[in-house]
Amino acid sequence: MDTTTPSSSSSASSTAATLNGAHHQRRSSRRTSQKRKNYDESLMDDLMEEQLGRASKKRTRTREEMQRETEKEALIALSLGFPIDDLLEEEVAAAVISSSGDPSEQNDYIVVRNHILSRWRHNVKTWLSKEDLRETLSRDHDRLISSAYDFLSLNGHINFGISAAIKNRLPPDPNEGSVIVVGSGLAGLAAARQLLAFGFKVAVLEGRGRPGGRVYSKGMSSEDGRVVAAVDLGGSVITGIHANPLGVLARQLSIPLHKIRENCPLYGPDGAPVDPGLDARVDSVFNTLLEKASRAREVLGESARGISLGEVLEKLRMLHAAARTAEERRLLDWHLANLEYANAGCLSELSAAYWDQDDPYEMDGDHCFLVGGNWRLGVEVVTVDGQVFAADMVLCTVSLGVLKKKCIQFVPELPVRKLEAIQRLGFGLLNKVAMLFPRVFWGEDLDTFGHLNEEESRRGEFFLFFGYQSVSGGPVLIALVAGEAAVDFETSDPAVVLHRVLSILRGIYTPRGIEVPDPIQTVCTRWGSDPLCHGSYSHVSVGSSGADYDILAENVEGRLFFAGEATTRKHPATMHGAFLSGLRAASSILSTSRTRANNNNCARKEIRQCEETIERLFKDPDVVVGDFVFVFDCSDEEEMGLVRVAFEEGMEREVCLYGIVSREGAREVERGGDKGGDKVGLLGVLFEKYGLRLMGIGGLGEVGRGLVGRIAGARKKRKKYFCRRHS
Repeated sequence: MDTTTPSSSSSASSTAATLNGAHHQRRSSRRTSQKRKNYDESLMDDLMEEQLGRASKKRTRTREEMQRETEKEALIALSLGFPIDDLLEEEVAAAVISSSGDPSEQNDYIVVRNHILSRWRHNVKTWLSKEDLRETLSRDHDRLISSAYDFLSLNGHINFGISAAIKNRLPPDPNEGSVIVVGSGLAGLAAARQLLAFGFKVAVLEGRGRPGGRVYSKGMSSEDGRVVAAVDLGGSVITGIHANPLGVLARQLSIPLHKIRENCPLYGPDGAPVDPGLDARVDSVFNTLLEKASRAREVLGESARGISLGEVLEKLRMLHAAARTAEERRLLDWHLANLEYANAGCLSELSAAYWDQDDPYEMDGDHCFLVGGNWRLGVEVVTVDGQVFAADMVLCTVSLGVLKKKCIQFVPELPVRKLEAIQRLGFGLLNKVAMLFPRVFWGEDLDTFGHLNEEESRRGEFFLFFGYQSVSGGPVLIALVAGEAAVDFETSDPAVVLHRVLSILRGIYTPRGIEVPDPIQTVCTRWGSDPLCHGSYSHVSVGSSGADYDILAENVEGRLFFAGEATTRKHPATMHGAFLSGLRAASSILSTSRTRANNNNCARKEIRQCEETIERLFKDPDVVVGDFVFVFDCSDEEEMGLVRVAFEEGMEREVCLYGIVSREGAREVERGGDKGGDKVGLLGVLFEKYGLRLMGIGGLGEVGRGLVGRIAGARKKRKKYFCRRHS
C-alpha cells in the first residue's frame, strides 16, 4: 500500500506568490475576440487526474515525485481559496492543530488538508471517507487526517452537492434537532441539503410557487410548440468556474457548461459599429480612471467612506479631460453602465472606498452559462400552506431587499448593529427583456454585443445583449437594463419597451441586410416590484463597508441564523456566494446544536482556549484609555475588535468584562478620555451609540470566539511577515 507522508510545501510558495502577485481587477462582461467551443465541466476530472499525476495508484514513489505531488496539491488548494503555506482564519478559530505553535505540525496539517481537497475535487461525484484517505496518507498522521477532514466536511469544502453518492449518505434517524429554512433560493436549498446530511429535520418555507428565489429559469415557446427555449430571468452567469461550487454541482449532474465567448462588438445609437481604435482608447481610459480612483481613495483615507464612486470617477474624468467628444463620452457611459450592471446599483450609490472589496476573492476561470438553465441545480421541498411550524432553530435566507423593507417582523427585534448594517448596505436593481425569436438573426457564434445610448441618464438601457441560443434550446436574446434605467424600467409599458428594443436591433442589423423578425414571446422582469425580493442583489453603498456583510451573517442568540448573497463578504451578489453562505450557515447551526447537546462541554473547552488567547492578545493592546483596553486586527481597518473593561470599585478583586466593538467606538473612547470623560459616561456612549454589551469570556459566544481567532491569526501572520522582512 502506498502512503504519503506530509513534507514541506515551501517549494510551492514561490509559485503561489507569483499567482497572488498578478494584477486583479473586477471582470467586465466584455472580452476581446476569441472563439471557443462549448465544454463539459466533467473534463475537470481529467485535469485533476493530470494534476495529481495518478499518484494514488502508484505503489512506490521517489521523494522528488512526492514533493511534486505536494506542490500540485498546494496549487489546487490555492485555487480553492486556501493559503498555500498557512491556515485560514476559520481553521485558526477551529483550533485544527494543537496550541503548541509547532511549525512542523502546522506544515503537516496543511499538506494533509491540501491532499484531502485534491482527492475530493478529483471526483466530486463520490463520497470521500477517512478510510479512503488512509490508503494514501500515513496512519502516523491519523489525528491530522481527522482534524482536517472534520473541518473540511463541517464547513462544506468536501462531500457537498447533489450526486447520488452524497444524497444517499443521509442518516436514517435524524437526531441533531429541527430547523426551519425560510426561503428556497440557492442559499436555502444548499443549507437544507447540508442540514439533512448532518442529521437535522428540515422544513423549507417558500412564499413563491417555485423554488430558486432570484434564480429563475422560465420556459418560452411558440403557440404551436415548435420553438421552445429556457431563459434565466434572474441569476444567469456562473462567474468564474474554477473553485466555484456551482461548477461542482454541474459536474455531479453531468451538465455541460457553455463558456461565454469573448467577442462583444459595440454599436452606436444609430446602429453603426463603433470604430475599433476609438473603442480601444476609451476602454483604456475607463481602466485608467478606475486605477486613479483606487489611488484617490488611498489618499482620501477615512473620508472616502462618505463619497460615491460615481463622484470620484466624474471628477477624475474632468480633471484629466478624458472622453471629451460626444462619441467618446457615449463609449465611456457604456463602460460605466457595465459597472453598474456588475454591482446592481447606480455609481452615485456605490462606496468609493469599498465598492470592490470582494475583488480579491473573485473566482478564477471562464464565465459560463449552464446549458438548459440554472433551475437544474435546485431541489424542491413541498410544504403545507397555512401550517404553523416550530423548530429548534430558524435560518432566514430572504433577500436584503425584504429585510430593508421590514417585510418580516422579528420578535424580539433584531440587534441594533444588524439593523444598522441592513440599512447601510445597498440593494440594487437589474432588469431584463427576454425575447424568443423565430431564428438566430444575430449570429450563432455571438454570445454578447453592446449598444451605446445618447443620454447619460439612460446609459444602462439595453446597453448589453446576451444571446442564449447555445444554452437555452432556442433562439433567445436578452437585453439588460442597469443603473437609473433599471429603476425607470419598473414602471414602463411593456409594449413601449419592446418597441425600443426592436428599434435598436433593427438599427443595427437592417443596414447590414439582416431582417429582424418580431419576437414570438417576450418577458420583462420587474425585480424591484417583486414583494419577495424588492431588487436584484447587494452592493457596498456610500457609508457602508464589507464589514456589514459579516454583521448580516451573525446569528442571533444561537436561534436565528442568516444566509444569502448579502451575508457573504467574499462573494456577494453572486449565485455561488448564496450557495456558499447556505453551507456556512448549516455548519454554524450544527456547531451550535452540538454545543447544546453536549452540555456545553465543547463550549467550555473553546472558552478555555479563548481565555488563553485573550490573555496573550491583551498583553499587547492596540488602544488603552484608563480601564478600557482594545485589541484589533491591524490588517483590516473595518474589522470589529475586542474591548476589556476593568471594574474594581467595591469589589475584593479586579473583574474584567469583554465586548465586541468597532474601531470608531474605540476612537470615541479615546476622544472622550482626552476630554476627561469618566468611565460611566464612556460606557454610556458605547452602550447607546455602538450597541456594546459587556460579558465574561464565556458569554462572547461563537461570534466572539471567532473574532478572537481572527485577531490572533492576523497577529501571527503579521509577526511572521515582520520576521521574514528582517531575517
